[in-house]
Amino acid sequence: MDLKLEVVVLPVSDVDRAKWFYESLGWRVDADFSGPDWRVVQVTPPGSVQSTFLVVDDIQAARTALVGRGAAVSEVFHYAAGRGPRVSGPDPQGRSYFSFASFSDPDGNSWLLQEIKTRLPGRGLSVDVPTLTELLRETELHHGKYEPTAPKHHWSQWYSGYIVAREQGKTPEEAEKDGALQVESGLR
Repeated sequence: MDLKLEVVVLPVSDVDRAKWFYESLGWRVDADFSGPDWRVVQVTPPGSVQSTFLVVDDIQAARTALVGRGAAVSEVFHYAAGRGPRVSGPDPQGRSYFSFASFSDPDGNSWLLQEIKTRLPGRGLSVDVPTLTELLRETELHHGKYEPTAPKHHWSQWYSGYIVAREQGKTPEEAEKDGALQVESGLR
């Protein structure tokens, strides 16, 4: 079963102000419905929402873009010893899942940006067009290194193994091995 978090309900004191805030961040308005004594506005960020986490692949660029759109975003930070106190600056080792920045809307609903450059196994990639385009370019580059020493095969065999491995959260190096295994299994 493929479950994805689709909607997070946020209470706000001024619906128009909240709608303006999120639209100014570049979020898409998907719905704006009202009745005699209620109103629902649904907005979607240009990315993946996981609870109140907004996952980004470049924390500095995301922070700069949000500040440019009027959000008061914290400086980038990481946590000492995994979950100790906040420490100024990105994760010193540049690891995925360890660098953050935060901001709040006018009603105090908070959002936490989390930088993920390489996903943990099983946590996959998003399937939007820019991500898929970049993944195909990455795959082509890695296949180019494999090709000169590889047995005769159709490129799609290697690509399929590599892309599925990356979607599952494996590193490019691990995905290269999966691509080679896919070619080898096709030769048997």
